[in-house]
Amino acid sequence: MKILACNDDGIFAPGLWALVEAVREVGEVIVVAPDREQSAVGTSVTLHHPLRMKQVDPPLRGVETYSVEGTPGDCIILGIKMLARGNVDLVISGINEGMNLGNDVFISGTVGAALQGYFYEIPAIAISAALHKGQIRFDAAARVGAMLARKVKEKVLHPRSLLNVNVPYLAPEEIEGIELTRPGRRSYRDEIQKGNDGKRDYYWIVRGEPVWEEREGTDITAVRRRRISVTPLPGNLPGSERVTLLKDLCRALFDEIRSQPNRS
Repeated sequence: MKILACNDDGIFAPGLWALVEAVREVGEVIVVAPDREQSAVGTSVTLHHPLRMKQVDPPLRGVETYSVEGTPGDCIILGIKMLARGNVDLVISGINEGMNLGNDVFISGTVGAALQGYFYEIPAIAISAALHKGQIRFDAAARVGAMLARKVKEKVLHPRSLLNVNVPYLAPEEIEGIELTRPGRRSYRDEIQKGNDGKRDYYWIVRGEPVWEEREGTDITAVRRRRISVTPLPGNLPGSERVTLLKDLCRALFDEIRSQPNRS
């Protein structure tokens, strides 16, 4: 099984390598990620100037790793077309530092990378972990990523699956469930800061604190209830047969994550 891994926090972000370390037990991993922070670029692709890509020394020995002067979407396209020659069984993106809930999915580079895999009809998973007072933990998110990768390998997941996974700031043994959800609504009170560099005016868009709308069955409500949310994209939940399959999958994942709480 060949796994293409990416993120939007940059090639050496710790969340990416926590995920790679977990999923390399399931298959061969190629890492293609932006050479710098690329948050909030969505599914954007570079079309108006050339891209540069170079092989780099990875934090984990034996993992083929490339950095790209481009977006997460660029990374996935280059990985599929140039490096793996179309031979990719799973695209996995993350672990993002901060959750991608509700409306976040429309601008998230983490989700955008997974979406590019979906466009190529490859099973794709985006994984994000909650920040808490500036702190983050990747253990539960990495474990769920490996579990889902294994389900892809076992062909349990539909080949046209795109899942957005959000993990609360909890140890694996503290998680109270894994729930199949739909996107909720999370909006921001954006502000504009104006300045002048001595030559001309400039503007910063500053994201305010998010406004949450809690509704039953949404990703926002699930994580607030100390559960991992698994949201099929794009759109809402698929047909009833696949809903049943995914709900069964969530239950199986929860049983597994709770049965081995101390596994790294």
